[in-house]
Amino acid sequence: MRIIINHSSMIPIYEQIVDQIKKQINDHILQENDPLPSVRLLSKELRISALTVKKAYDTLEEEVLTKTIHGKGTFVGKNVRGVTGGSRGERTASFRGETDSFVAL
Repeated sequence: MRIIINHSSMIPIYEQIVDQIKKQINDHILQENDPLPSVRLLSKELRISALTVKKAYDTLEEEVLTKTIHGKGTFVGKNVRGVTGGSRGERTASFRGETDSFVAL
């Protein structure tokens, strides 16, 4: 997986990581159940804090694009094709609405 960080950009580094992973999902470079690099490995490769990578991975998981399994790693989630922009709140609200209707049935 190739991620390029622009340290002089006004976009926070964690958002750059999130955006590039989303693009790779959209471009079918990353497929369902593909593993993402470990937090330590990616932080070492990019020469950034592990907390920054963790924040990016947490953001992806909040947006239901990835799933983290403790002791195993972070993986691309199911049914994540057509990832679009939009605010995180809109996507989370949409997901919550879907799960609410699912639970209600």
